[in-house]
Amino acid sequence: MTDNEARTEDQVGGEVAGLLLAAGGGRRLGGRPKALLEHRGHPLVERAIDILRAAGCTRVHVVLGARAEDVRARAALDGCVLVDNPGWEQGMGSSLRAGLGSLAGTGARAALVCLVDQPGIGAEATARVRAGYRDETSLVSAAYAGVRGHPVLLGAAHWAGIAATATGDRGARAYLREHEAEIALVECGDVARPYDIDTEADLVHLE
Repeated sequence: MTDNEARTEDQVGGEVAGLLLAAGGGRRLGGRPKALLEHRGHPLVERAIDILRAAGCTRVHVVLGARAEDVRARAALDGCVLVDNPGWEQGMGSSLRAGLGSLAGTGARAALVCLVDQPGIGAEATARVRAGYRDETSLVSAAYAGVRGHPVLLGAAHWAGIAATATGDRGARAYLREHEAEIALVECGDVARPYDIDTEADLVHLE
């Protein structure tokens, strides 16, 4: 890597913030917060933070909700900006709004959004999506066999529009559907598996 390339990487690392949505209460998992489910000896929230950092995000904001105090006490969250979402029971949309709101004024020009309950998506896929960043108008999404999934990169020019439409468990889905022609899809099916940990049956994916 040349010096110019290194400087570009550093600059983009500051412009693209990691945004981890980790507020879910695991209703279909007996009320166990997803952030504290263990995978390979560590809580999912720690693993997801490590992935965002390995993908090049020097700033990571983590949205907490269900049993937030337990998550703070039991997980290593050093160096992250922790965002409390008291309305987490309203669904992912409220966490996305809280997370994007927390990035206002930080200088970030895009948010690389990851979900805490997708341990099959690692640093390589996340870095591919981050590499699609061009400027604050960027919209980039991982794809699996051509089908849009996570993570997604949301340029700052879109944050207000996303926040206005992020309700319930839809997150940015409605906004992205309206702006589908602007989304750069990055195929990640060769390096990641986009399953969610939603039910007891899904726990088989945790090691």
